[in-house]
Amino acid sequence: MSEKSALTSAEVAHLADLARIAMSEEELARTAGDLSSILANVARVAEVATDEVPATSHPIPLSNVMREDVVGETLTNEQALSGAPQSEDAKFLVPQILGED
Repeated sequence: MSEKSALTSAEVAHLADLARIAMSEEELARTAGDLSSILANVARVAEVATDEVPATSHPIPLSNVMREDVVGETLTNEQALSGAPQSEDAKFLVPQILGED
């Protein structure tokens, strides 16, 4: 990163003032260095991001690993109800919980 594009402590102090953040001189100097490093890395990425380099959201291509949804043998109504404690009208009979009729 060139000296022209490096942030100064004065610029960071101005940004901190706009954001209403109180910072000491030491914090301003450290933050200026950190932000300059971040800007340098963003500039480096911007250099590589050209039309020849496709944008990616994942480093490895994703593929659907789920099996096909195939209809298989199912239980008959009688088989399904055979293990139920109670049934009525070919349905499971459960205790009423809401007090409604």
